[in-house]
Amino acid sequence: MYGFMVKKVDRSDIRAFIEKHHYSKSINGCIADYCYALYNGDEMIGAMFFGRMAMANQWKRFSDKENEVIELRRLCCIDDTPKNTESFFIGKSLKLLRKEWGGKIVVSYADKEYGHEGTIYKASNFKMVGEIKGAKVILYKGKKYHDKTIRTTYKGKLKPFALEIKNALLSGEAIYKKTQGKYTYVYFLKGNQK
Repeated sequence: MYGFMVKKVDRSDIRAFIEKHHYSKSINGCIADYCYALYNGDEMIGAMFFGRMAMANQWKRFSDKENEVIELRRLCCIDDTPKNTESFFIGKSLKLLRKEWGGKIVVSYADKEYGHEGTIYKASNFKMVGEIKGAKVILYKGKKYHDKTIRTTYKGKLKPFALEIKNALLSGEAIYKKTQGKYTYVYFLKGNQK
């Protein structure tokens, strides 16, 4: 499509791109096991990564084996890409993922907070399997953080950033907000299904 190419890359290769172009503006706390970039010649025009699920035991909703489930954690492209670019990028990345990862089920979420309904997932043959209720997040310096951020420890002590956000909540610089929830989508990797 349009001479575009998808390559496996390192997390560090796509971090700045995602922080600029993804609506969340962050990859903090995200596990990135498989990272891909979409190129038009030498220019990166898209980035995504897959990783283990964020919440403990969340995988049990989809399989009886943790290593069979992975989440599409971030996906974004620059704004002026041609129609169907994202579904092309997802399709090529899923083919690469199937070769590199032995699991079966890819899960992703469409965030209602941002008006997302999962159109791109439907176009990429994902199936909607339900909704998740809204969660409590922390708003701090223009970014959203999961509530668990303030409990993140290292060697039994709060990490400096966790302490910073905790103090910001106490001072009123950071606030809690309830989100609207998300639609849940799944994709079964061909050749890896039960």
